Amino acid sequence: MPAIVLDSPSARDIAQAMVDGFNRHYRLFRTESARAKHRFETCDWHGQQRAQRERIEFYDLRVRECQRRLEREFKAGEQPMATWQQVKLHYIGMLVSHKQPELAETFFNSVTTKILHRSYFHNDFIFVRPAISTEYMETDDPKAKTTYQAFYPEQHRLEDTVRAVFDFLGLRVVFEDAQRDARYVATALRRELGDSRPRPNFQIQVLSSLFYRNKGAYLVGKVINGFREIPFALPILHRQPGTVFIDAALFGEEDLLLLFSFSRAYFMVDMEIPSAYVQFLRSLMPRKPRAEIYNALGLAKQGKNLFYRDLLWHLRHSSDKFRIAPGIRGMVMLVFDLPSFPYVFKIIKDFYPPPKETTREQVRGKYKLVKHHDRVGRMADTMEFSLLAFPRERFEDALITEIEKYVPSQLEISDRDGDGQTEVIIAHAYIERRMIPLNLYLQEAIESSTKDPAAAAQLEHAVLEYGNAIKDLVAANIFPGDMLWKNFGVTRHGKVVFYDYDEIEYVTDCNFRRVPQARSEEDEMSGEIWYSVAKGDVFPETFGPFLLGHPKVREAFMRHHADLLEADFWQRSKERIQRGEVIDVYPYGIHRRFDVNEGAWGASELADPAAASAETPADQPDMSAPMTPGEPSE
Repeated sequence: MPAIVLDSPSARDIAQAMVDGFNRHYRLFRTESARAKHRFETCDWHGQQRAQRERIEFYDLRVRECQRRLEREFKAGEQPMATWQQVKLHYIGMLVSHKQPELAETFFNSVTTKILHRSYFHNDFIFVRPAISTEYMETDDPKAKTTYQAFYPEQHRLEDTVRAVFDFLGLRVVFEDAQRDARYVATALRRELGDSRPRPNFQIQVLSSLFYRNKGAYLVGKVINGFREIPFALPILHRQPGTVFIDAALFGEEDLLLLFSFSRAYFMVDMEIPSAYVQFLRSLMPRKPRAEIYNALGLAKQGKNLFYRDLLWHLRHSSDKFRIAPGIRGMVMLVFDLPSFPYVFKIIKDFYPPPKETTREQVRGKYKLVKHHDRVGRMADTMEFSLLAFPRERFEDALITEIEKYVPSQLEISDRDGDGQTEVIIAHAYIERRMIPLNLYLQEAIESSTKDPAAAAQLEHAVLEYGNAIKDLVAANIFPGDMLWKNFGVTRHGKVVFYDYDEIEYVTDCNFRRVPQARSEEDEMSGEIWYSVAKGDVFPETFGPFLLGHPKVREAFMRHHADLLEADFWQRSKERIQRGEVIDVYPYGIHRRFDVNEGAWGASELADPAAASAETPADQPDMSAPMTPGEPSE
């Protein structure tokens, strides 16, 4: 490629305008994230939830602002290709000492792709790969906190070090009993360390900013001792306004993967250098893709950008083909996957068989609702893409036939870029983590030998988790609508997560009724509905025939979740939400809480293993412990 002469009088000004646009975005994003600390201190739970929803829109608003400015001041869409090449080079130079260069590069891509024709979307005009390294970045302000802080304890005085960590947080609240909580945490840490004696590098590293989500704040860090590194998180909750306590100690990668799950709302964290936070979190969860960590921090556009890079990289180094996803075919969404890639691709169909009555716009509205809602660990996050292009040879013919039959409006097969390669171009799709469909998971357990203890445990777990998932959704003001097993999935952690959103409604928009008493024997024996049903009416008593056909499934369901078949349960939940109550759902098992046996989890008397592993709604408290507020439905 020949050398580029920087001779355009407007290229530098365009680049500076784009940097200014990004800086405005991140300043507002960071300010809103930093305010989460005050909202936590003052117990402004509804304000916290509102801010989490509104922050999601910040990025697109700033991109549109920047696009309009470039069109207004520079007629950006009319600039020649040579000018845009220079704009990118000037932009790179402006990011050399920037504290969020990777985010600024993504912002550049977002703005330019709104201005330029699709034929420009290649290395010369957008950032396909990062141009600026984010390694070893740290704040230049000597008065500011560094990304993380190290503490060096003596093992027999761990409590004192834990107290020092509490003080480091700078919360303007009072600890209910800081000495007690420090003792709980130190005791839990000694259990994790076991017989390991302190090594010369024995230290505790904690991220300088707390992670806020709804009613919870989380201290995140790791313990280093010799060659061992133990990730941990300490949930901080309010017992009463202005008084906080440490609710639990979560240790290990698995606990943190659940806390930072793709089925939870985004955290609010005050970060000057987000890449440094991502690098630290990646050291705690090395199996979690960087894309998902950026998502968890609320930087969804950066997460989406990294995900797409990962997808392209995977396609380059694999040879299997996209196929129709296993499981029961959906009525509204066409779902396909790549066996070697742990995600599914979902396209809204062009038409739906009866009794479905919906439109593409309504379905997209439901997915947007979930994106902005507290997902309570029970709804999968989705990434929305337009104009996804893949090599034609990577698609099975059966899948192409399926798309042509059900979604012709969203399919183009052509050499659109003029590079001699035929591509499959999907106009609009959602992408989400792949899970085992719950109906297949349950069927596997049913078909196994009745004398197989593992199969019996799998069935019990599936039914228990299914009911817990519904109750958590209800706590978050979500009525799933279509509650069939096929609309739920099982994650690799054994959690049941809902992923079919085309019929969801707010609980507060539903009218939960009992089935009226039959007027006559003819009514009772009739196969038709003989009572009036208005829009929004839901009859929980009628769920059973659709869900509980197998006797073993029914037995397990009635043992754990019979209340889901009663209108009273749903109506009580609705009334609590209408009163403004934020219902609590803990993102960890009740057996991990210090209020329960001082967090000495594993004691057989606490709960059966399946129940202990599940999140526990406040509707079902452990009666051996006092009720305390936790993190609410997300």
